[in-house]
Amino acid sequence: MILIVDDKPENIFSLKKILEVNNFDVDSALSGEEALKKILKNSYALIILDVQMPGMDGFEVAEIISGYSKSKDIPIIFLSAVNINKRFITKGYASGGIDYITKPIDPDILLLKVKTFSRLYEQTRELNEIQKTLREEIEFRKQAQMELKERVQELRSTLETIPQIAFTAKHDGSIEFVNQQWLNFAEDEETFPPSHPEDVNIQEKWEEAVAEGIPLNMEARIKRVKDQEYYCHLLRATPIKEGDKVVKWVGTLTDIEEQKKAEKRKDEFLSIASHELKTPLTSIKAYMQLLERSIGDGPNNENYEVNKYLSRTQSQLDKLHSLIVDLLDISKIESGKMVFNKKPFYFGTLIDSALDIIRQTNPDSNIIRKGAHNPEILGDEMRIEQVLVNYLTNAIKYSPDSKEVIVETKVNGSHIKVTVTDKGVGIPPEKINDIFKKFYRVEENSHRFQGLGIGLYICSEIIRRHNGTFGVESEVGKGSQFYFSLPVITK
Repeated sequence: MILIVDDKPENIFSLKKILEVNNFDVDSALSGEEALKKILKNSYALIILDVQMPGMDGFEVAEIISGYSKSKDIPIIFLSAVNINKRFITKGYASGGIDYITKPIDPDILLLKVKTFSRLYEQTRELNEIQKTLREEIEFRKQAQMELKERVQELRSTLETIPQIAFTAKHDGSIEFVNQQWLNFAEDEETFPPSHPEDVNIQEKWEEAVAEGIPLNMEARIKRVKDQEYYCHLLRATPIKEGDKVVKWVGTLTDIEEQKKAEKRKDEFLSIASHELKTPLTSIKAYMQLLERSIGDGPNNENYEVNKYLSRTQSQLDKLHSLIVDLLDISKIESGKMVFNKKPFYFGTLIDSALDIIRQTNPDSNIIRKGAHNPEILGDEMRIEQVLVNYLTNAIKYSPDSKEVIVETKVNGSHIKVTVTDKGVGIPPEKINDIFKKFYRVEENSHRFQGLGIGLYICSEIIRRHNGTFGVESEVGKGSQFYFSLPVITK
């Protein structure tokens, strides 16, 4: 909006018409005092100010306007019919004006100057807004940097107090801070402690995790500088993100040497105990079979009750035998002594065998088979059958209100995928990632269903040794889908 200040209404009228015809918004004031009041209330892009006015003249008004913070940047054009000599023009510029027009006014020149100064004012205003925004942004960034610096210092103080080896890294994986514990194992502050020659290389795994922007969890033995002995550590590194962008990494190496030694002693105990239990258990089973034969059915089922209890005892002995076999398998896995007799076989035959076993032991269950694929596999047929039988047994065990189990096979390129689907109790989503861990059992179901939590762990190790994959999809109350896939022989 443009403000015209003149003590003569006819002058205001003519100027206003010229500007309004050219699409300018115009306001007016008949005195310097009125103009100052309007300037305090409204915003103007340009002021056209008459010099000769009764009371407060144009020069005085301009000086006061230039003293207001709100209006000091508004361009002022002076109008004068008398004072056209150099002295008065100089005074106009000194008072805060940016141009001087004499009467009578040339409309074309006036419009040209109004357009120019209006545009300059708008550009100046926009620049001021940009500067204000930049100042605010700079202040915000300074504050954010101060807060970040405080948080970093707090983090470093925390990392120095913890017993683990701790470090932080930049977004590209370059180490930027390590605590004192780091130097007990590493040669310098920029590279990870070297891992045991037989273990996975820490630096390689770290670079892979940084490239993919995913957390790193791994175990490795690292050498302590003091005694040159290797100690097992658990490395955990987590990316810190802003949106989808990694800005920092925080990690720790936790000493788990004593835990590993305890696990080794436990595995050795399980191995010895399992071997020692297996021998008398085999003898007991043999005596039970002899006892069943010696008693026989008897006339008129007189030995019916005895045979019933013998059958139940035999069933419990079978379960005990299965547990001992599983414990032996775990000890073999942990010691690396589990032997796989790999040779080519047809997968369809294996499925038929596994289904026969389950149907005989669970005659009330409805096992539905989908997919008639029969590819050739290179592997240990007995061990893979063990996996499938375990999947099927669990599906029946954890589906007390449903007798239906579906076994489906699909061949996808160079792999065959087997899926066992039940309509059982399901697994909570936060527990799915742990279901294949050793001795892990879902707490919600542990009181309802017996077991040691080792069957799925053994299955996972068998599939791994066959270069396969495995997993589970589940929903609480609706059932689960356990699956595994194996490479097939392609011709």
